[in-house]
Amino acid sequence: MAQAIWAILSAAAVATLAGAIETDPARRSLVVQAVERASPAVVNISTEEVVERRGSPFPFPQDPLFDDFFRDFFDGRPRRFTRANLGSGVLVDDDGTILTNHHVVVRATRIQVTLADGREVAGKVVGADPDSDLAVLRIDAGGPVPHISLGTSSDILIGETVVAIGNPFGLSHTVTTGVVSAVGRSLRGEDRTYADFIQTDASINPGNSGGPLLNIKGELIGINTAIYGRAQGIGFAIPVDRARRVMRELVSHGEIRRGWLGLTVQDLNGELAQHFGTSKGVVVAEVDPRSPASEAGVARGDVITRVDGREVRSRDDFEDELASRGVGDRLVLTRRREAGDDDVAVTIVALPDRDADQLLWQLVGLDVRDADGGPVVERVRPASPAARIGVEPGDRLLGLGGTTVRSVAELRRKMTHVRSARSVLLSIGRGRYQYNIPVPLARGQG
Repeated sequence: MAQAIWAILSAAAVATLAGAIETDPARRSLVVQAVERASPAVVNISTEEVVERRGSPFPFPQDPLFDDFFRDFFDGRPRRFTRANLGSGVLVDDDGTILTNHHVVVRATRIQVTLADGREVAGKVVGADPDSDLAVLRIDAGGPVPHISLGTSSDILIGETVVAIGNPFGLSHTVTTGVVSAVGRSLRGEDRTYADFIQTDASINPGNSGGPLLNIKGELIGINTAIYGRAQGIGFAIPVDRARRVMRELVSHGEIRRGWLGLTVQDLNGELAQHFGTSKGVVVAEVDPRSPASEAGVARGDVITRVDGREVRSRDDFEDELASRGVGDRLVLTRRREAGDDDVAVTIVALPDRDADQLLWQLVGLDVRDADGGPVVERVRPASPAARIGVEPGDRLLGLGGTTVRSVAELRRKMTHVRSARSVLLSIGRGRYQYNIPVPLARGQG
C-alpha cells in the first residue's frame, strides 16, 4: 500500500512539475519560440549516388588521356557502387518547395525527404545552381505542409542572436545558437569562390548543410552550408535575399541565367595604384564595343571602386558581385577618372552566343561544333588548358563543371556559369572511354 501511495504521489509531482515548466514564461525564451515556429519546416534529406570507377594501377593517373598502355594490362572495366549522403533542407511553401544546398543533392540518383513528423517522401530536383550552392526540391506529401517565413538579410546586425537547425552527422533536428560574427564573407572552394556569406559562431557541421539560419523572430535569414571544411567554431550561411533570387530563377527557368556586362577588369597592382591614386578597386582593361558596359559609357582605364555602393577591393570582389546578379538586374558602378568619381547605371543582359564561344576558346582553349553525339572538338588552342591535358580534335566534349552538355547551345549556357571559376571539371570522350579531369582556367570577361 505504501508503495502504491508513493507511486501516486510521485506521478502527481512529476505532472505538477511538467505543467509548471510548460506554463513558466521564463523558460520559453525567444530562442525557444523561434525553434518551435521553425522546426516543423526543417527536413532531413538523404541521397544516394551511383559512383562508377575504372580499375587502374594508380589512384590518380597523371595523364588520363594517355593510359592506353596500362589498359592493356589492367582491368579497365567500370565498377559501380552506391554512396549515401545526408543533409538538411527547409520547406518555404506549403506546396512542398524545399530550399537546400546544391552540394547536398548534386549527382544524386535518389532523394528521400523525411519530414519533422516522421513521414518519408521522395524528393525531386526543380533546379540547382553550383555557383550559389543552392538547390530547390519539391515533394508531394499529399497536402499542405508546414513552411517557414522568409525574412530579410539586408538588415542583419553584427552580434544579433541567430539559431541554426539541421541534421549534423545524422542527428535529426539539432538546434545550435550563436551570434552573427560578420557579413559579406567570401570563401574559396576547390574550384570556385563563394561570396557574400553570413558568418556565425553557431555550430554548422556536415549534415547541417541546407538547413535554416533563423533570427530571433523565427524568420529564415540564411541557408546554412558546410562547404568550408577547415572551419572550427565558425559557420557560414547564404543570405536569404540571395537565396530568394536564386530560387525564383530556378523555379521559373530550372537554371540561373547568368548575366554579362562585356568588360574585362584587372587588379590594381603597385604601379597602377600609384597612377590612379587608390589601392582599392579594379581597372577596366577591355570593353566589348557592343556590350551594356560600352553603352553606359564605361571605358578602358576607368577604375571601378564600388558596385551598388559596396566597396570593390579586387577582381574577385567584382566578379562575385556580378555572379550574384541575374539577367535584367541593374547595377550602379562607381568609377574614378581624372575628373573625379561618378556613378553609371548598367543593365545586365544574357551572354551572347559569340561571346560564349570566345570564352570557351579563351578560358579552356576549345572550338567545338555540334554532332550526333554532342559537341565535338574542332580546334585546340596551343598551350591552352585543354592542350596541356592532351585534348585533341575529334574528342567529344561530354560535360563541363559536372553537368552533361548535349549540344553547343547547352555548352554556351554553361559557360556563363563557369566563367569566373578558377578551374572546371572537363568531361572528355575518346573512343569508348570517358575522362573527367579538373582543368585550371585562364580567367576571362565579366
